[in-house]
Amino acid sequence: MVLQQVTPDLADPAFWRLAPEQRLAAYRILRGLGAPARSSDGSYVLARHRDVVEASRRPDVFLSGPGVTTPRPPAWVRTVFGDSMVNMDDPRHARLRGVVSRAFTPRVLARISADVDRIARGIVADVVAERPTEFVAAVATRMPFEVICTMMGVPDAYRRELLAEIGRATEGTTVRRGLRVPGRGLRALARMHRVIARVARERRREPTDDLISALAAADLTGRELGAFFSLLMVAGVETTRNAVAHGLHLLSENPDQRALLAGDAARYAPGFVDEVVRHSSPIVQFRRTLARDHELGGRLLPAGADVVLCYASANRDESVFADPDRFDLTRHPNPHVGFGGGGPHFCLGTALARQEMTALFRELLTRLPDLRSVGEPVLVPSSFDNRVGRLSFTY
Repeated sequence: MVLQQVTPDLADPAFWRLAPEQRLAAYRILRGLGAPARSSDGSYVLARHRDVVEASRRPDVFLSGPGVTTPRPPAWVRTVFGDSMVNMDDPRHARLRGVVSRAFTPRVLARISADVDRIARGIVADVVAERPTEFVAAVATRMPFEVICTMMGVPDAYRRELLAEIGRATEGTTVRRGLRVPGRGLRALARMHRVIARVARERRREPTDDLISALAAADLTGRELGAFFSLLMVAGVETTRNAVAHGLHLLSENPDQRALLAGDAARYAPGFVDEVVRHSSPIVQFRRTLARDHELGGRLLPAGADVVLCYASANRDESVFADPDRFDLTRHPNPHVGFGGGGPHFCLGTALARQEMTALFRELLTRLPDLRSVGEPVLVPSSFDNRVGRLSFTY
């Protein structure tokens, strides 16, 4: 697909195989149109920051229940595996979010901060001892995976199996010859559900102070528990993993910004996390469905139509972010939509992701002062997340 001065089509699988710079140029075209553009699949693309925020904060108009991924999960998959919270509207969404939000309160996060620091120290110690050269597997994946397993209370005996299944479970979001191939991903989800069901049975018999025990005691059905676990393990690990990998590369490409963070992590870490998330947009887009006719950006969108909330475009909106392609961890304010645009589906794990990235990069830059990425990240074409498949590094 060659970009010309025509309306870019985000429904064309070839779009997601374009180089990152070409996709950014396409987003600029879409934002410049003002009104939401229509893709070949009939959906409307919300490319401007203000449109993404409005759709995020109007759940009465922009529904998640029909499904937020592209394509939507088949009905039989939702029946067998249960609905993820991202594919729910109120009151079902509010009920489940109310239960699981107990795991992300400030009190709980403060309690696990020691675990987060300990895991970061252990990962960096292993890098020093083992001298790996590929960052995603050695560092970026391990951090969120080990933190979430610790929070959930997943026994060590199950962790190797789960880690292998996470990569398989997300294969359906990868662009392959224009098609998504869900087979291996669904089998991986089934195996993950079996693991969590086994652990939940153990926790019902002998509760401990972990998230699985709390959820098992909260009258969640087996499918609800499995669906939430899949969301936490896949989305929580994938998004933070990609943010960590992009973060290292951005610091390596911007030594002035790296010097700020290394010199005063306590001061600059919050801005660093926000700017990495804005600049890399770990989640590229989500869908919503119009509950009724609604005017947005000067265009009347009809009831039943799909809209695509393009976070990757909104996070580069020139009307909101000065010099939006520049990586600047002192950027303030930074109203990015990398964790969502607000509203009931704002990411529950935001504070946890901040903790993980802050602890990990503090440890990395302290113990490995010459740490840097080597070459460009190997990106995996995906219409869902800004995925880093491999990233070489040296230290």
